[in-house]
Formats: sequence, C-alpha cells, structure tokens
Amino acid sequence: MNGINDTLKNIYGNNISVMSKTPVSGGDINRAYALHLSDGGRLFMKANRKENADFFRAEAEGLEALRSAGAISVPRVITRGVDDNESFLLLEYIEEGRRSPVASEELGRRLAQLHMADTGIITSADDATDPSSYDLRGRYGFLHDNYIGAGFQCNEPADSWTEFFIERRLRPQFERASYYWDIDERKRINRFLDRVDRYLAEPERLSLLHGDLWAGNYMIDSSGEPWLIDPAAYVGHAEADLAMTELFGGFDRRFYDSYRETAGIDSGYADRKDLYNLYHLLNHLNLFGGSYLYSVLSIVRRYI
Repeated sequence: MNGINDTLKNIYGNNISVMSKTPVSGGDINRAYALHLSDGGRLFMKANRKENADFFRAEAEGLEALRSAGAISVPRVITRGVDDNESFLLLEYIEEGRRSPVASEELGRRLAQLHMADTGIITSADDATDPSSYDLRGRYGFLHDNYIGAGFQCNEPADSWTEFFIERRLRPQFERASYYWDIDERKRINRFLDRVDRYLAEPERLSLLHGDLWAGNYMIDSSGEPWLIDPAAYVGHAEADLAMTELFGGFDRRFYDSYRETAGIDSGYADRKDLYNLYHLLNHLNLFGGSYLYSVLSIVRRYI
C-alpha cells in the first residue's frame, strides 16, 4: 500500500493514510475494497493486474463524462495508478441503501435527463498531442476506445448512428465470434448486417450513454439517491441504454413510466430493442461462451 499512501498524501496531505482495507463483493473483473483512512473516511478501491491498468483509464474517463452532465450522481474519481505490481482506481465511497419504488422512479427520471443532456460536455477533451483522441462535434462515439465488461469497445466516431452501431458495435463482435459460425450461418449473418440498417433509426438527438446499464451497474445510496457505476460510456442513441435495462431484468415499471414521462419513448423502440441487445449478447458470447449462441442466432434469424 506504499504507493497508494504516497498518492493519498499528495492529494490530502501527510496526515492521511490507509489504516485497513476490507474486501467488498462486486463484479467479476476486478477486486474491490473499502479503504479505511486515518481520518475516519473511506474510499472505494478497485484493483487488477498491472497490465490491465487501461481498464481503469477507461472507467475513470467514462465516470467523468457522466459526472460532467450533471444529470445523475456518479462516484467521484479520486485517482488511479499502479502499486505493488497491481493497477488501481480510487473512487468516492458510496454507502449503499435499499432499492425502492420511489428510488426506481427517480432513477428513470435521472437517466432520461442524462440522455437529454448536451453531449458537448465531452467534446472539449480533444487532445491534439494524442492521436487516439477524437473531436466528436456532434458525432457518435467517444473520446477514446474503452471496454464493455472485459471486452474491447471501439468508439471511433461516425456521423451516422446506423453506421456507428453496425460498424463499431455489431460487426466487430460477429468477427470475434467467427469460430461459432458454419458456412450457412456466415451467409445469414452477412445478409443480416447488409439489411439491419432498415430497422435502425437515427435519433432526434445524440445522447451520452452509460453503455452497460444492467441492474448491477446502478446503486441506491442510504438517502435513496440513484448512482450510476461501471460505465462503458459513449455518445449514441438513448434507446441502446434503455434496451439493456430490459435484457437482464432488475428495473421495474415505475422506472420506465418515469423515463417515458421525462424523455418519451418512440413507438418503434419495441421493434429495435433486440438489435441493441444483440450487441451485449454477442459480447457475452465472446467473453463467457456458447450458452449465449442460441439467443444471438435467434435474433439474427428473426430480423432477416
């Protein structure tokens, strides 16, 4: 913990150090801890292998983008770095409370407000010295590539949502899963990719998305306030976030009613949501194996 203590002293002064750390249950990618500080405060720490430090670069960037929208609470990024041959990310500690219908309603309202926020909030981070930085200026994508779970996510900007979703989301995942397809399936998938633009729609406005919004990636704090965590952020169609809330459950009717009342939901969303979730099912197929194959192929066959 020497490196972390030195980092904390640089931020808070020489009197602050880590007294102890307690494992916290959570995701399957990183180790998580509550750090107990000498002044009685706490921080949340994620740790991974040194070579996976870029996970935390991407997460910190996504959190800061969501935070800058000012629409919904996200943990404040304290710092990230490498200590004792492991990478780490330090975040504001959130005291978790109980989920409730009222909190669910507030989550729907805040998510809608995030989707309606000005995406210009993230375009000012263009860094001319970094060739991987992109100037969005009303385009779909993000400032840098990031990760969806442990899977790589390309965010190279595009002028069209349809182009972005097909070329940056669906096609790369199909290519990674190529060893699952026989000749007939390859033909079917190519036909699907050639035709899927008929079903997608360009949004009325660009939206900053959480990007990986299942029930495990939001919290309700001890005061009932909703928080978003673990983003895979990018600028896209708000429907893509909304669709994922339906993929693995965990969001109730009051969430959707509140979202609809605040931002509206297009009548064609029901016909498109499985296309958005195809991306996540493909990612799960590539990360976790063949148990997701049937769901992927069922969607492909239905749309062609």
